[in-house]
Amino acid sequence: MVVYAGQGDPRRSIELLWRGSAVENRPGPKPGLSVDLIVDAGIAVADEQGMAFSMRAVGERLGRTAMALYTYVPGKNELVDLMYDRAMASLPTVYVLDDGWRPAVTAWAHDMWEFYGRHPWVLQVSQARPVLGPHEFAVIEALAAILVSTGLPGRRLRGIVGAINYFVRGAAQTIAEARAAGGATGEADEEWWYARSAVLVELEPDLAKKFPMLHVLENDREPVDPSLPYLENDALENFRSGLGVLLDGIEAAVAKP
Repeated sequence: MVVYAGQGDPRRSIELLWRGSAVENRPGPKPGLSVDLIVDAGIAVADEQGMAFSMRAVGERLGRTAMALYTYVPGKNELVDLMYDRAMASLPTVYVLDDGWRPAVTAWAHDMWEFYGRHPWVLQVSQARPVLGPHEFAVIEALAAILVSTGLPGRRLRGIVGAINYFVRGAAQTIAEARAAGGATGEADEEWWYARSAVLVELEPDLAKKFPMLHVLENDREPVDPSLPYLENDALENFRSGLGVLLDGIEAAVAKP
């Protein structure tokens, strides 16, 4: 399921994202609800139910009807934008450069990796149309601030920032999908792999000979974390190895005259 941001009224959406809304400061008694309360409830519901949540579920979490929410947030499209940006407010915006840019980029990448693990529904919000919220900007600003310290020109840094951001997001996507697969299909990972690998070995006993390079990749592998399922271990290994290669490449670019 892919969700595209910015499907609501442009002015109303941006006002809410940047809190230029008059709803928060209207005269009269203090309301029992607010945009922030609704957004926080939406995040909590999405963490439990995924992106298929309803406005009714958000209202029930607040002890209200769905209709009561529409005074503050026009609809689910706008709410998803707000949830996405507010969830990112939990991420650091400044990284210490005392030990250099590489440890700082590594910390940023691991923070994003863990963030996606806490809020996997965020990965369903397409990057084709950004939310354009303040916290979304702040997250990329934090990474850019680290990489500017390398001395590389902006035209190079733009591609590097994009590569790191897309890499971390893509690696986290595998984890999120692996964790959701059992519930979505009704079949646990272990059952799925066991049933199909047994048939594959039976029908193709010479698989290693047919695909020798793939056999090399799988040979002598040890799980990064034995407590994790196979696919999560695979994604974690790919994340650590791939990040290291990306950082090596940046170091090479910095060292190049």
